[in-house]
Amino acid sequence: MKKLMMATAATALMAGAAHAEDVKLGILLGFTGPLESLSPNMAAGAKLAIAQINESGNFMDGQTVASVEGDTGCIDASLAVASAERLITSDGVVGIIGGMCSGETGAVLQNAAIPNGVVMISPSATSPALSTVEDNGLFFRTSPSDARQGQVMADILNERGISEVAVTYTNNDYGKGLADAFEASFTESGGTVTLNSAHEDGKADYSAEVGALASAGGEVLVVVGYIDQGGAGIINAALDSGAFDTFMYPDGMVSETLEKNFASATEGSFGQHPNADGEGADRFTEMSKEAGFDSTSAFSAESYDAAAMILLAMQAAGSTDPSVYKDKIMDIANAPGEEILPGDLGKALQILKDGGEIDYVGAAAVELIGNGETAGSYREIEMKDGKMVTVGFR
Repeated sequence: MKKLMMATAATALMAGAAHAEDVKLGILLGFTGPLESLSPNMAAGAKLAIAQINESGNFMDGQTVASVEGDTGCIDASLAVASAERLITSDGVVGIIGGMCSGETGAVLQNAAIPNGVVMISPSATSPALSTVEDNGLFFRTSPSDARQGQVMADILNERGISEVAVTYTNNDYGKGLADAFEASFTESGGTVTLNSAHEDGKADYSAEVGALASAGGEVLVVVGYIDQGGAGIINAALDSGAFDTFMYPDGMVSETLEKNFASATEGSFGQHPNADGEGADRFTEMSKEAGFDSTSAFSAESYDAAAMILLAMQAAGSTDPSVYKDKIMDIANAPGEEILPGDLGKALQILKDGGEIDYVGAAAVELIGNGETAGSYREIEMKDGKMVTVGFR
């Protein structure tokens, strides 16, 4: 098994080197911008799935797959669309793993993917607004909508006996969508949001924003932001002023950077991000260690699943044409069929080749609902003794 994993890791390093005969997938993430610390592990997850597909030799009668990367800047719609157009028209990708952040994902979908008829599976764009986009059956998500995360956040706070919070959110589709979803769920359950206000990324000083939040009051400050941008600035300003010492961290804040920079300073703070437990997650953890990346980093498992699902749908359709294989994505991701976990991709390809059915569960417990997104589960984290530790799953 270890030799297989080492070979897979080596193959993953070569997955970006495309040849003319390769089937090409785009990996469209924010390699720069406010979530750049998450992108390397997300890309590594996608490349691991591609490597395992190639290693099996079972894909499309022996065809191989290569990845081509594009940068979205996470919140830069113009850059994201330009990168997507380059992937599609110049590099010739037939599917895209991405986008990363919700706003740029919507822009890419409308201005590049739909006009060119290319499938996108986003591992991390969670805005509820994306659930109702007219997408011609081309857009899917391996992460759940923030309508679900908002309810999970309310449940966590209620179980901790916290009834009053202040909320700050990054001023974009992701931030406002999650902040509003959370406020609706929390107030419905009897909680109070003292202030729900936006902050802009890229500022040097967040003392005014934190001052307003402190004046409103609250037991906890909920930071719906980006750890590599304004979210970190908000925390620093709150700690410097003594306005808040306990924080709730949604998915855009949860990364190695959060642990490194804030675990000790925000002892007892907590949060959540899409992630699963069980055998699929355990297998993915083992594989990621062998491949040299962090499986607990937000959305790395969902990225593995996004790449795997695109390629398995192609196999099920017997075609790499997005207009054909898009109709197989819901089929391969749901029952009936043999359950497929990380490391089972070669077996899944053979089952499909033989005319059988699969139920792709993957690393993140994928189960697609009617609008092409997963219902999802969440990993709950807490800062304890200077570390970010897992305290449960929901």
